[in-house]
This record gives sequence, structure tokens and C-alpha cells, in this order.
Amino acid sequence: MNTVLDAIVIGGGQAGLAMAWHLRQQNRRFLVLDAGPAIGHSWRSRWDSLVLFTPAQYDALPAMAFPAPADTYPSKDQVADYLRDYAAAFDLPVRLDSRVTGLRRTGELFEVETDAQTFQARHVVLATGPFAVPFVPAAAGGLDDAVVQLHSSQYRNSRDLDDGPVLVVGGGNSGLQIAAELARTRPVTLAIGTRFPTLPQRVLGRDLFWWLTRSRLLNLSTGTRLGRRLSAKETIIGTTRRRLRRAGVTLRPRLLDANGTTVRFADGSSQNVSSVVWATGFRPDYSWLDIPGVLDNGRIIHRRGVTDSPGLYVLGQAWQHTRGSALLGFVKDDAAYLADQLAARLEALAATPLAATGRMVEPCRGHLGPSESPG
Repeated sequence: MNTVLDAIVIGGGQAGLAMAWHLRQQNRRFLVLDAGPAIGHSWRSRWDSLVLFTPAQYDALPAMAFPAPADTYPSKDQVADYLRDYAAAFDLPVRLDSRVTGLRRTGELFEVETDAQTFQARHVVLATGPFAVPFVPAAAGGLDDAVVQLHSSQYRNSRDLDDGPVLVVGGGNSGLQIAAELARTRPVTLAIGTRFPTLPQRVLGRDLFWWLTRSRLLNLSTGTRLGRRLSAKETIIGTTRRRLRRAGVTLRPRLLDANGTTVRFADGSSQNVSSVVWATGFRPDYSWLDIPGVLDNGRIIHRRGVTDSPGLYVLGQAWQHTRGSALLGFVKDDAAYLADQLAARLEALAATPLAATGRMVEPCRGHLGPSESPG
């Protein structure tokens, strides 16, 4: 008799764990598959000085406060510790070192394949997040081998780079934070192709998120005109261009090309560099997803996380429904919505005792037994 799970969650970061908490509350039989060697690995492997721009009181997953004083900004290691402790506190069945290599539908069920095992489930939640494959522009190919090049996902601290002038490419939160850090020890140029709206971290003595939650701006959805406008551009929080200039960072427009150790910008200026940090973002990677009709130019098609393939959901995407959809302390709202969708579908399926394969399947209640738990 085959074991068929109620759900498999792909990805054990904050989105996956938030979903897992709801599935545990519903007493579902489920499993979380994560490619990393430890819970919180994706956070722990980011640059050393990274801190959240959301204060601790806004960083909680369901039913467990973030263990830090209000109006402090947790470090990436504190976030990793919190996710690890969260999974342990609620006995969430996370299977580590389990990179998904294939996802396909067989009748009414999904087959989820890893290097070690293939699982069957009635539902799958894609909670791998928006940061899949680091993107580096073609201009990188014109740089000499002597120039140290790192994507922001590889950067840890200033010791990773040569002592000479550094170019940081990218005007998002990561690019601005890394440029500000590097400017303490060396000349830094920041190339910004697109200027994003900037908001201060604190307004009239209160953190920005105090204002955003009370004004309900964080609840604006992509179904509203203002929500669609806001979702079109990243918003920079805390690190302003004026602050960067005061720190000694030279601001340039878009990087056009590179030749040897010389880079050229859209305003016609150029300079020599010894190192480049590419804070140029990521691209999604669903090459393992073999389900027709759910991808458009490599991105998941969905409505508030629900795809056109019955039982397949996505969670933790930027602006999936609101500004908070990809943020640690706000992803729980989308997880609750998808958990309700999953529960309603399971109730409908319960009226049909035979699977599409024509054989009885094991009842899907409870959580994984000891023989199926991580480890």
C-alpha cells in the first residue's frame, strides 16, 4: 500500500515553515523538503553584517515571537537560529539535504523526486522563495581575470576583496548596504541603473513598520491600483543616496560595459577597479518543474498563490499578494490563506475514496512517524 501525503512543502525557509505550522495545526500528513544542510542555511550564508530592516516585533512566524527586544534589528544569524528553533519547537518534519530534482503530476497526485527518494502527495507548496539563481550581467565577461568578482550572494565581508577601488553594481537594498559597508575601508563606486523609491528607517521617532502596519499600507494587495504601482519597483529602506555620499561613496548611473580593469558608465565616465560586487539580483529556476501551464517566462502563474494546476501552490514570492508576502514576519498571512485553500480541497477529495489510479490510498492524517522523520 502506497503512502500518499496530504502535502509536500518544497523549501524550509520562513515561507515553508509558516506553511508547515498551519499543516501541523490541521493534523495533516506532510513533509518539508529543503536542499540545505541545516535549517536557516540560506540566511546564515549571507554577508556577515546583514541585518533585517524590519524590527524584531514584526519578525515572528505563527505562534512564536522573535526572541529579541522590540525596535532592534536582528542579524542574519539570529534569523537562522530562530528558524532552527521554530522547526524544533513545533516538531516540524523537515528533511534536509533534499534538493528537489523533479515535480510532475500523475493523475490526481504529484510526484516529487529528490536524489534519494520519490514522494507522492495530493498537494505541493512551492516555498523556495524568489532568490534562486544569482544573476550577473554580460558586462562581467569583459573584466580581466585580475579583477575580483563576487555576486552579493557570495560576498561575506571586505576581506573577500582586494584593497583597491571597488565597484558595486545594483541599486537595491543589498547593493546600497554593501556599498556603505565597503566605504569604511576603501574607495567605492556604486552603479545604479534604476533609482528606486527610498524610505527612512524611522519617522517621527517610530520605526517605519509601525507606520506601515497602522496605516495598513502593508495590506495593500496587487488587486488594488496603488498596490500594483508599489509592486512595480523595489523600495529602499534606511540607506539613502545622501547617506552614501556622506560616507564617501561615488554614485554613477548604469554600467554599460567593461574592458580589462576599466568600467564605463552611461554618463560617459569610466574608472579602473580592482574588485566588483554584483548586487544584481536573482532569477527564478523551475527547470525541475514538469507541470504544463504553470510557468510564463520562467515565473509561476498564480492568483494569490493558487496555480491553475489543482493542488499546486506557491508561497513567499515578492508581492505575491501584498508587500509583506516575502517578509519574515508577514508571510504567515499568505500561508494561512493557502492552508485554508488546501483544507477545502482535501474535504472535497475526501468524498472520493478512490484515487485517480483506481486503488485505495492510505488515510492521510497525522504527521510522519519516526521512521519518516528527518535524520
